Amino acid sequence: MGSLKGKTLLITGASRGIGLAIGLRAARDGANVAILAKTAEPHPKLEGTIHTAAGEIEAASGKALAIQCDIRDEAQIEAAVAKTVEAFGGLDICVNNASAISLTKLADTEPKRIDLMFGINTRGALLMTKACQPHLKASANPHVLMLSPPLDMKPQWFSGHVAYSIAKYGMSLAVLGLADELKRDGIAVNALWPRTTIATAAIRNILGGDKLIAMSRTPDILADAAHLVFTQKAPEFTGQFLIDDTFLHEVGGVTDFESYRVDASLPLAPDFFVPEDLRPPPGVKIAPLSMLKAL
Repeated sequence: MGSLKGKTLLITGASRGIGLAIGLRAARDGANVAILAKTAEPHPKLEGTIHTAAGEIEAASGKALAIQCDIRDEAQIEAAVAKTVEAFGGLDICVNNASAISLTKLADTEPKRIDLMFGINTRGALLMTKACQPHLKASANPHVLMLSPPLDMKPQWFSGHVAYSIAKYGMSLAVLGLADELKRDGIAVNALWPRTTIATAAIRNILGGDKLIAMSRTPDILADAAHLVFTQKAPEFTGQFLIDDTFLHEVGGVTDFESYRVDASLPLAPDFFVPEDLRPPPGVKIAPLSMLKAL
């Protein structure tokens, strides 16, 4: 597997969870990581800040830059990208990880919540990619990664949380279009999504509490999958909609996924948006989706 030593990553929503895990995996190679998030001061319900994340990146042998940034604000986006390029001399990888979620029926979804999800998920990812594009063009192997699902247009992925699904699928539609649009610049644009629920604050606070956390995988599986994406040759690997374990198995040769489980004695909980025909690697067993909806 290739190394990201000396590469510069800009990661949104990187103060905790999946974003931080992706940064830590790159840091172990000796990468530079710009940590973008809104949390600069400790939050009573959420672990980590941009400053604690920067400390973890440095401890993992990377170089860190902590930037408080609300990606709904284009001026803050432009400033964050400029600070990253000034600090590290360029930009190689843009990770659009920041996301807002509300799994509510339309009648129960307030307009401000719809605005938040569209502002962060779809609009924020588009504006961040736009701001990064001129700098990515100068990279030897530039990548844009969206943490968003495959485009499986089934009613089951929309009903009951239609606003969130549209906002999240907006990121995936951006992959579909930008992979072709940015091909001439040699910039790869791909999507990555987990087969199972991931042990993050969103899972604990919004979906299923500690029970669902125990049935999840750790963010490390997405970090390893993202690392594998970034070591692919950009002009040859773009427009892909990847499921973490399948990609790690088929391209990375991983055959044992037990180390990613929070509690191996419990069944793995499936995540939303994974098409039924995308079967897991050999030996991986996932509980039915009805189990998740019953929690």
